[in-house]
Amino acid sequence: MPHQERIGVLLVNLGTPDAPTRLALKSYLREFLSDRRVVDLPAVFWWPLLHGVILTTRPARSAKKYARIWTDEGSPLKVNGLKQAAALSSLLGEGYRVCLAMRYGTPSVEDVIQQMMAEGISRILAIPLYPQYAASSTGSAFDAVFLACTRLSLPPELRTIRDYFSDTGYIHSLTCQVRSYWDEHGRGNKLIMSFHGVPCQAIRKGDPYALQCEQTAKLLAEALGLEQQDWKLTFQSRFGRAQWLQPYTQKTLEDLAEKGVKRVDVICPGFSSDCLETLEEINMECRAAFLDAGGHDFHYIPALNDSSYWIEALARLVKSHGADWPGSPWLSPPGKDYSCPGCSCR
Repeated sequence: MPHQERIGVLLVNLGTPDAPTRLALKSYLREFLSDRRVVDLPAVFWWPLLHGVILTTRPARSAKKYARIWTDEGSPLKVNGLKQAAALSSLLGEGYRVCLAMRYGTPSVEDVIQQMMAEGISRILAIPLYPQYAASSTGSAFDAVFLACTRLSLPPELRTIRDYFSDTGYIHSLTCQVRSYWDEHGRGNKLIMSFHGVPCQAIRKGDPYALQCEQTAKLLAEALGLEQQDWKLTFQSRFGRAQWLQPYTQKTLEDLAEKGVKRVDVICPGFSSDCLETLEEINMECRAAFLDAGGHDFHYIPALNDSSYWIEALARLVKSHGADWPGSPWLSPPGKDYSCPGCSCR
């Protein structure tokens, strides 16, 4: 019986610094903010600002934020990502090799792809861990995957999943997460669905991100049986002075508190793993803003992380996109020496 080659599953998330220190953040932010997908400004304007101001002031401030959420195991994003990869690998079984890679930082996309190829894996399904497509997130992740493949003399067969904002399993996972939290902690006056923001200019250029976030929010509200007044879609993580998608999460929370709303529940459907933006920005900064504005109770509903229903949804995505991949392997086992037919080279 012919050998059935394993399918490589490449989970790609944004990334994280190696430590909550100024030097580690400077290296990480340099890579992140040098990506033209992230900051789409002419280099003649952006580079002096990046290297002359931002990388001399922001790393220390960001390091303090990371230090507030850092765990004994390391960065929450990386820790949760590794748990997701392990759980997905266990559920998929021997026919798959699941690896986690980071768009910025380590382990890099290129290093992980080379590792998979060295193991004899020649078919890779790349899944950015962003349910909604944005050029600055999913688009950039694909850039890294494609660039890594161009540097290989024999690149892998490659498939990608662009988005899954309305996938039944993904919506079901979010629904289970919210209901499970409400079963244990009760339900607030309003559910805030906070997504990472993008500049409005990106939407004007044709980025579907805003529409996909709206669709996710509506589907989740419907699955939860919520009326329009029971929930609100907002956007967080604004950077710079340009206009970003609105309404802004923190301003919305402050307005709700001032209007007498006593309890809010906040979930971040666009983040598959808890990270700086959920644990520090939402559960610390936005919590404080809501309470300072007169609110009484702030409840953050954790990201999907490695919950069983989310891992099952990921497994279904993998199988639906890779189940029909033909079997016969075309890479020989790693470590074998080769010579050209008809010549004696090694």
